[in-house]
Amino acid sequence: MTAQKPVHAAADHPAVNFGKVGVIISNLGTPDGTDYWSMRRYLNEFLSDRRVIDYAPWKWQPLLQLIILTKRPFTSGEAYRGIWNTEKDESPLLTITRNQSEALEKTLKDLYGDRVEVDFCMRYGNPSTRSVIKKMKEKGCDRIVFFPLYPQYSAPTTATANDEAFRALMDIKWQPYIRTVPAYYENPLYIKALAATVKEAYAKLDVEPDVLVTSYHGVPIRYLMEGDPYHCHCQKTTRLLREELGLPDDKVQLTFQSQFGPEEWLQPYTVEDVARLAREGKKNIAVMAPAFSSDCVETLEEINEEIQEAFMEAGGETFTYIPCLNERPDHVEMIAEIIKNEASGWL
Repeated sequence: MTAQKPVHAAADHPAVNFGKVGVIISNLGTPDGTDYWSMRRYLNEFLSDRRVIDYAPWKWQPLLQLIILTKRPFTSGEAYRGIWNTEKDESPLLTITRNQSEALEKTLKDLYGDRVEVDFCMRYGNPSTRSVIKKMKEKGCDRIVFFPLYPQYSAPTTATANDEAFRALMDIKWQPYIRTVPAYYENPLYIKALAATVKEAYAKLDVEPDVLVTSYHGVPIRYLMEGDPYHCHCQKTTRLLREELGLPDDKVQLTFQSQFGPEEWLQPYTVEDVARLAREGKKNIAVMAPAFSSDCVETLEEINEEIQEAFMEAGGETFTYIPCLNERPDHVEMIAEIIKNEASGWL
């Protein structure tokens, strides 16, 4: 839609872009590179977010700046180098999220034509939420559907993504209207897509896994006690997935990964639980990560390397990692259906 004068405007009113609906899918984020300073910038932005680490800044920042950020960029950089998309010189998360955005754009433009603009942003790193919202506004989007790609709601993921979107609006004189997409952990299309990945993975195996482990990113138990519904959403996701697959209770296990810091986090811990399964005679397992919409360092490196190693060292024999939904057609269809619902009256 080209720039035009608003209806009933005076003859000398300047032409402006307006009348489009923007759709933005938002993912966690990615460093620009695997070198020390790129990793430090990324980790500093991520770990300085009060939604992620909610300790008082006077207590947390000295520890972060003087100790954590002098060491962790090296170890994190090494982890990223093991999975880096060298062809495009970017992280897999960036590649996959872009692919999701392009597939979604095609789907929505087939339905709505040029009335809709589709793009993606990152909460941390680039492309930033602020830059993408600004670009949407410049393209004439006076209404925006903002879609955090987190099936289960949590303050350190969904809430901080929405926070950043609303902070971006604070610098815009003529704000676009904005709708945020709620958690979709019980959406039937989401559950069916998860189940399809399991069925496809199992069909390729010679031996069916003894247990399917659904591994979610952890948060401190304190968050649950303070009202964060993430734990409940994860429990329901796994239950609905088990029911969709028609598996008995003892064939599906829920665990949490990626613990950080001294606090007690949601349990059981994935790395410990897979080792327990191996010691108890469950020699063949499959692991999936339903909380991640795109494969990333927590899945490609942590699950497929560190957690797999813990299982095999404890006596396991077959470890199968089931990829995230990524740019699968049924995943893109699910996202499009949710957007059609959330954009009701706009599109």
